[in-house]
Amino acid sequence: MVASAAILGAAATTSGAFAAPGAATPKPAPASQTMRALPSAPVEKVIVTYKSRAAEAGSNTAAKSDTAEKAAKTGEKLSFERRLAGGGALVDLGDSVTKQDVAEVMKAFRADPSVASVEPDIRAYAMAVTPNDTDYAKQWDLFEPTGGMNVPAAWDKTTGSGVTVAVIDTGYAAHSDLATNIVSGYDFISTSADARDGNGRDADPKDEGDWNATAGECGTGSTASNSSWHGTHVAGTIAAVTNNTKGIAGIAYNAKIQPVRVLGKCGGSSSDIADAITWASGGTVPGVPANASPAKVINLSLGGASSTCPSVYQTAINGAVSRGTTVVVAAGNSNANASGFTPANCSNVITVASTSREGNRSYYSNYGTLVDVAAPGGETRRSTDTPGTVTTPENGIYSTLNSGATTQSTETFKPYQGTSMAAPHIAGLAALLKSAKSTLTPAEIESAIKTNARPLPGTCTGGCGTGIADSAKSVEAVLGTTPPTGTVFTNATDVSIPDNTTVSSSIAVTGRTGNAPAALKVGVDIKHTWRGDLVIDLIAPDGTVRNLKASSSSDGTDNVLTTYTVDASSEVANGTWKLQVRDVATGDTGYIDSWSLTF
Repeated sequence: MVASAAILGAAATTSGAFAAPGAATPKPAPASQTMRALPSAPVEKVIVTYKSRAAEAGSNTAAKSDTAEKAAKTGEKLSFERRLAGGGALVDLGDSVTKQDVAEVMKAFRADPSVASVEPDIRAYAMAVTPNDTDYAKQWDLFEPTGGMNVPAAWDKTTGSGVTVAVIDTGYAAHSDLATNIVSGYDFISTSADARDGNGRDADPKDEGDWNATAGECGTGSTASNSSWHGTHVAGTIAAVTNNTKGIAGIAYNAKIQPVRVLGKCGGSSSDIADAITWASGGTVPGVPANASPAKVINLSLGGASSTCPSVYQTAINGAVSRGTTVVVAAGNSNANASGFTPANCSNVITVASTSREGNRSYYSNYGTLVDVAAPGGETRRSTDTPGTVTTPENGIYSTLNSGATTQSTETFKPYQGTSMAAPHIAGLAALLKSAKSTLTPAEIESAIKTNARPLPGTCTGGCGTGIADSAKSVEAVLGTTPPTGTVFTNATDVSIPDNTTVSSSIAVTGRTGNAPAALKVGVDIKHTWRGDLVIDLIAPDGTVRNLKASSSSDGTDNVLTTYTVDASSEVANGTWKLQVRDVATGDTGYIDSWSLTF
């Protein structure tokens, strides 16, 4: 079967002024090779480990007494704070200590024969910085909480290293923000006139341009158009070089891109595309040299009208998947059911719909039960704006491109819209997952992406799969680091607890649906001598009181550092929750350090 395949991205036809997003500040993202100086934080506490036979090693009372002796000896305001899980004693140095003060305190502890070691309680920092790519702020699709895909939060765990992604598309237009991540590809366009390079298939995947000089040249209804440089735009979303002080950040920025050219003048044929899928995944294609670096992810931002998946596609896709390659396909841009478009309607693929910056289904995106998941595809114009115009470039997907009208000219960056732009977001995420856990199968990668997607904050008429993919949650899931419960709401503002008084601390819970869980986790960190003085209650938004801790005249232990589990399933989740603490005696005081609710 020979069928034309159209690219599924709508180009922005004018560059316009691209305003940086104002709705959100980029979340931190780790550097690839970039170094940065860590902040210099003062030491406020020390960790004292006593020898096993010393009384202080097992007795908090003895450790407090020893701390008081060291305070008298050094003239510093030292206080025993708590016992650490490893047995050490955490000693607070008080306010405004200097480096000399710290040195004197440590010297005093080290001089004690009962002390095994003393060390400063140093600060640690996430090894992450915002990418220094100059246009990163324009990439709302990566970091904005409403319409973005929560990519930066995944970068501390995986950046795509060791994974090759084949972009089966128009080929590659040379670009310095991609060059170091490009590996050898292939040109599968078998017809010389369509290839525009003077021959048929060859080892050079250079994008020779897909322009049409006149209307009707590519069939009834076709229009004259400039070259799209579509494959280069797709490639930038997946793996643009990052932290190189220019351009954009790629989703899987340490992955490699393998350009595989199948689309030229008037699109491409299913026979060429099927062979490209086979070759890219490491299969054998007659007359074509073996692929030296088979891809573990394939992106197909292309498609044509067909009520069924052609067998030539399905056979190639099945072969790729059997070789361990995940195949990602754009759903199409016809605002119609994806079942009428191929390869979106093939089996064993991840079919991707497009969403807008506001989290709605993009006005052009296909939909339906065959859609697996959604991802940002943007809208460079509103649905009511004149077709072909660009009225909202800031809401498109910004990526690598070329400025040539027909043949390649200078490199540039530009916003596009389309399910062609949504699919590479999922291909990039698949690369992150495969890099994080190399044993993952295509089915496991698809499951992780779909299971950990979040509901669209906007609307999707017709079906957008399981929602907008969430990069960080998907990565955490495959690594087994997903917390047993979901979102954590915290109040870390100190609240003093004087004798014989009742105080409270509030947390406003938003963005949840339905009721609170039957196993609501209430984390409590209260600093207070003789914790038996305290009665602790959780107060739900409707005023319902649930007791967490009763008072006890015999409990002289310091501090309440624990997590309570509460059945709050009868309570609406959203609203203001309060931790109420009542001191019922005299002689001991403290404060609420922090507390949290985990839904």
